[in-house]
Amino acid sequence: MPRWIWTFFLGGALGTAFGVAVGFFVFPYVFPPPPAMETLAQGEATRVAARGTFIHADKNDPIHYGMGKVTVYDNLVFLEPDFEVGPGPAFHVYLVPREKVRRSSDVAGTMFVDLGKLRAFQGSQKYPIPAGVDLKKFPSVVIWCAQFDVLISPADLAFES
Repeated sequence: MPRWIWTFFLGGALGTAFGVAVGFFVFPYVFPPPPAMETLAQGEATRVAARGTFIHADKNDPIHYGMGKVTVYDNLVFLEPDFEVGPGPAFHVYLVPREKVRRSSDVAGTMFVDLGKLRAFQGSQKYPIPAGVDLKKFPSVVIWCAQFDVLISPADLAFES
């Protein structure tokens, strides 16, 4: 078989593989999920333990950002309706035992509590806190990309008295 045919098929296979790989990373940006609109049922959330606001930790990074408020109750973390982060793969909500988280290295190597996968890039969402977690030991809530070990957005918590 002539060499140009092999080159044609190899180029087609590599081009297809590259296109599929790029598609996996671009998909959340092109087709983001709808905003979440979860609400708190009466009696579901007990006492407010802390409040915070998500920030854009690295102003030089236009992709990894976040904003909006978070309320931590004794039994769950509630991302308020104004919550928003830039889209990406495998985002999780963590309770982190460190104050003023601003870099990915502030989270790596800590004994964080993974509350679960982020369900939407915008809107109100709730995440149960496992029983036995001492919230006073976790002064930060962060949105973390588990696939690439990257900090997306931290929120410093101010505890209620």
